[in-house]
Amino acid sequence: MTRPSVGCLIPAYNEAARIGAVLAALRRHPLIDRLLVVDDGSTDGTAAVARAAGAEVLALSPNRGKTAAVAEGAAALQCDLLLLLDSDLTGLGAADVTALLSPVLRDEADVALSLRGNAPLAWRLIGVDYISGERVLPRAQLLAELERLRRLPRFGLEAHLNGVWIARGCRVAICRWPGVASPAKARKRGLVGGLRADLAMLRDIFRVISPAAALRQILRLRRQARRHASVALHR
Repeated sequence: MTRPSVGCLIPAYNEAARIGAVLAALRRHPLIDRLLVVDDGSTDGTAAVARAAGAEVLALSPNRGKTAAVAEGAAALQCDLLLLLDSDLTGLGAADVTALLSPVLRDEADVALSLRGNAPLAWRLIGVDYISGERVLPRAQLLAELERLRRLPRFGLEAHLNGVWIARGCRVAICRWPGVASPAKARKRGLVGGLRADLAMLRDIFRVISPAAALRQILRLRRQARRHASVALHR
C-alpha cells in the first residue's frame, strides 16, 4: 500500500536567524515529499535562507499573519497530509519529525499534536498543548476550512483547528518532544515587544473561543488522545 504523500508547511516571519536549523531536520527526510516555507512579508532574508536550505518558498506581501500564511500554503501545496511546523524551533531533529508523523501514517491516529519540552508546565502536566503549532493533519481538512481561515484573526489557527478535530471526533496522537523548544517571544523581540506579542496572540485566540471554551477544548482533546492510546494498545 502506497503511503500518503506528506507536505511540510512552515509559516515564517523574520526568522532568518532560526529557520535554517528547522529546515536542516527536514532536508532529505524520507517521509517528507515537499517542503514549503510561506514567507509572510519578511524583511530579514528569511526567504533566501529557506531557498538556500532547499525549501520551496511562497512569498506573501504584505505580512498577513500566521493563519493566512497557513491557508495560502495549504492551497498551494499538493499532498495528502500536512505537517505544520513553527519556524523558530530549537532542538528539532529528524527523529522528532518521524515521531510526529508516524501515528498518522500508520493509521493509529487521524491527526497528531506535539508537546514540546518547554511547553507551559500546566500543558505538560495535563498532557496536551492545545495551541501547539506542530501538527499533522489531512490537507483536505484545511482545504474545507480555507475561506473561514482567511477571515480568522492572525493567531486564531490552532484554536479553530482544535474545534474541527473535536467536531469530527478525530483520533489525536500526542507526541512528546522533550528536546524541542520554542523560544519565548521576549527573547526574540525584547521584553516589551515580547509581552505585546504574547498579549496579541491571546487576544486573537479569545476572539475565536472564550477562555471557558479553551478549557473545554483541552479536556476534549485529552479525552480523544486517551481514546486513541487505548485503541492503539489493544490492536
